Amino acid sequence: MKPELFHIAGLTIYGYGFCILVGVIAAFFHLYLNRVRLGMDVDSISTVILICFVGVFLGGKVFYFLEDPAGHWSRMDQFFGDLGNGFVFYGSFLVTLLMLWVWMRKIGWDFWDKMDDIGIAGAFVHGFGKLGCFLAGCCHGVVCGNPNYGVVFNDVKSHAEPLGEALYPVQLWDSGIVFFSIAMMLWMQRRGKAFGGQLFFFYALIYGVGRFFTESYRGDVSRGFVFNGLLSHSQLIAILVVAFSGIGYWFLRRRQLLKV
Repeated sequence: MKPELFHIAGLTIYGYGFCILVGVIAAFFHLYLNRVRLGMDVDSISTVILICFVGVFLGGKVFYFLEDPAGHWSRMDQFFGDLGNGFVFYGSFLVTLLMLWVWMRKIGWDFWDKMDDIGIAGAFVHGFGKLGCFLAGCCHGVVCGNPNYGVVFNDVKSHAEPLGEALYPVQLWDSGIVFFSIAMMLWMQRRGKAFGGQLFFFYALIYGVGRFFTESYRGDVSRGFVFNGLLSHSQLIAILVVAFSGIGYWFLRRRQLLKV
């Protein structure tokens, strides 16, 4: 759509990076505005964001590598040199979750209680990041049978394929799912959540289900498939995330009821 937004004194401002920056700013302000309730200060908020940056990069790149180990190994310079592409969301999600758990356990924080707000903050980055994907043309959809329901990418720098044909705007669908989840989580939080982890698992459930279906319209076939092409890697992980989230939601809710 528009991989390069504009240029300032010879510096190229990329659409994907700009959207990520907007998401990070929104995430920071969400945590900052709720810092008293969360028992966090600016330093701890900055640490959370730093951990998320590292987790997103490492997890996203590692899972992307696992989709095609032989192919990526033969072009490692390109693999690490392209910082704007080549990430798998679920890899970023799982590795970041693990790193946050280790850090919070070390400093004595209640992991699931904090993850509700960190989940909302992360969702802002995720939602705006998907808008960045739309601008860059990555994570694009397949050719749309009815052009009225598709989006045409014409920029030669776009990652969308093929150019000049209407593609399903899968990135916008995913972004819509995320922002809907954010609105619901904020509403649930205002009403008063029933237990720590409720909002986080709600987000994981909603996105996992939505992502499973939107994956069916993805056109970037290089992301890999399993079971003889029956499911994409992301669909398989979506099933596992939904199952884990459902069990986690039930377990934490039951634990809270037993405390009463």
